[in-house]
Amino acid sequence: MRNLIVISFAAALAMSGTALAAASGGNNNNNNNGPSPAALLCPEGQVVKIVVVNGKKKKKCVRIESGIISDEELYQQARSLAKEGHYEWALKVLAVIQNQDDPRVLNYTGYSHRKAGRLEIGISYYRKALAINPNFVLAREYLGEGYVAAGRIDLAKTELAEIALRCGTTCEEYKDLAAAITGAH
Repeated sequence: MRNLIVISFAAALAMSGTALAAASGGNNNNNNNGPSPAALLCPEGQVVKIVVVNGKKKKKCVRIESGIISDEELYQQARSLAKEGHYEWALKVLAVIQNQDDPRVLNYTGYSHRKAGRLEIGISYYRKALAINPNFVLAREYLGEGYVAAGRIDLAKTELAEIALRCGTTCEEYKDLAAAITGAH
């Protein structure tokens, strides 16, 4: 393989005109995360690495391990996996991210646990994310949804009020949690 150049997942997507989701702890609810390992038919337990061989971009499935791709790329792929319902796979990817105190990592670890049926574990991760970044409205939305699932509508409404203080009543996180609360009645 002559002239093998490795390009980061983020750079390859940027070159193709697709931007990665914002790295902020705020609203990160868009769908511009790039291809997930599952969408690219990688076996469970692997992630996508973009390489250039002889001037052509190729997607390669590689075993999940720290350092093989950037933490941001691991986060984006884990987030996509979680949103697609591959919760255990997402947790494996999230577990190799170096910064385990990143509120976004904590949030999607919580999301994956909650959606996999481990509600209390999920709620504990949302609380950790919010202890680091109290303004992280997506974590507040998911925490509120966890409270709805636990039958604690009072606590869900508290999170809804906190979201309203931070982004108003027209942001997506407010609308989604309000709908979950309404649906629980």
